[in-house]
Amino acid sequence: MPMGSRSEDEDCTEHDGDLAHVGFALAGDEGCIARARRHAADFLARLRDEYGRDVSPYTVGTTQLVVSELVTNALKYAPGPVVMELRSTGARVEVVVGDSNPTLPSAQPTDPDRVGGHGLEIVRAVAQGLHIQRLRVGKRITALIALTATPGPSPMEHPC
Repeated sequence: MPMGSRSEDEDCTEHDGDLAHVGFALAGDEGCIARARRHAADFLARLRDEYGRDVSPYTVGTTQLVVSELVTNALKYAPGPVVMELRSTGARVEVVVGDSNPTLPSAQPTDPDRVGGHGLEIVRAVAQGLHIQRLRVGKRITALIALTATPGPSPMEHPC
């Protein structure tokens, strides 16, 4: 059963024992990043509702933030479609984003006056782990987020 599948995105879903996994090919059209965030929220809701996993509200917001940053960067710097995978094993969710650009990203030094260029810095700050791997064609970035993280209000929540 595809989660939030749209005609613009290709969706596949697998469940193998304790592993839950979904994958999407994102075309980079208008609304693509918002759909990627919705896919992430839907995936975590299914982990909670169908698999009985404990998923904190902070984790939902953090995962959506990481998806937004990684997919935005991939679409900005790589030609062609972007592949996003979401998987969960044990006590964490993995956000995996792959693109066709073999150049590995690096976080820039902190500079509060710089406009933009903070995506990887943000991901490193909120994720429990970050792995960047060059592939034969392109690269894959994997961010690890605890399912029950509770270090404060969700990064996606905005006070009134």
